[in-house]
Amino acid sequence: MADTAERYRDFAREAHGRSAAYEALAESVAGDGMVLGFLGTLPEAKRQPNLLFAAARYLLGEPADIQALRGLVGRDAARLTEVMLARRTQTNEPARCATLLPALALAGQGGPLALIEVGASAGLTLLFDRYSYDFGGRVIRGSHPEAPVLRCAVRGPVPVPDEIPDIAWRAGLDLNPLDVTSEDDVHWLSCLLWPGEDGRERRLVGAVAAARRDPPTVVRGDLTTDLPALAARAPAGATLVVYHSAVLAYVTAEDRTRFADTVRRLGAVWLSNEGPGIVPGVSVPAREGAPFVLIRDGRTPLALTDPHGTWLDWLG
Repeated sequence: MADTAERYRDFAREAHGRSAAYEALAESVAGDGMVLGFLGTLPEAKRQPNLLFAAARYLLGEPADIQALRGLVGRDAARLTEVMLARRTQTNEPARCATLLPALALAGQGGPLALIEVGASAGLTLLFDRYSYDFGGRVIRGSHPEAPVLRCAVRGPVPVPDEIPDIAWRAGLDLNPLDVTSEDDVHWLSCLLWPGEDGRERRLVGAVAAARRDPPTVVRGDLTTDLPALAARAPAGATLVVYHSAVLAYVTAEDRTRFADTVRRLGAVWLSNEGPGIVPGVSVPAREGAPFVLIRDGRTPLALTDPHGTWLDWLG
């Protein structure tokens, strides 16, 4: 219970300045024996704050406060357990495309790209060329007029491209793919959003609308075993880029190493957008307010990034 409580205090610190409601809820859970006791009945991997809060919102129809959460645990713990065991934390934040785009353009060097996103959820972060971008007033237009404009504050010598790279092929890999044409799956995505971040809700609605015009391919598979088969489907003549955001933290250290070895054997450009210390063998100095690090090929840190895509600090 002590470890779980500390996990929720960490989440409260992460939510500070972003979602006052979830900051308060996480602090309350950290000191609530009833809710911590419920979490103790779940597998360790299912005790995540994002998962608990999203599952409660899914069942209640609105974000929970501590009273509502305690009431749900008290009267319907079995149903809450069912949702948490069946679902995963699959936040599909389209704005992460903005923090990845400069590195993606460098990877292609002007030629066509073949993209594989690991942990792709519903595939909304496969759609780089449909969104438009505003990098501190420098605007790049995407192909879909109704898709959201992703605004990203830039710091340092960010190599903002003049245009979006040519994407010849794209596919996602996920243990539990979500379907953008499914109302229930889209509802789950909306439940993963944090109350108070209204811009994220608008982006999600616009991204889903753009994705439904031509849904991206997301195949069911495990990142430790099924990536090579999917990579074999990429067209010749295009630079293969394998990328992921906030994925490796949910797998064991051994599987992270196994995945890194697999990607390197593919000969692909590898872009990881994860918390510090998550990618094996890469040391990055910690910096307050910079929980994600964009790393190329498991060796070179390129930038510090906001987890929800609102800013990008290029390391130079």
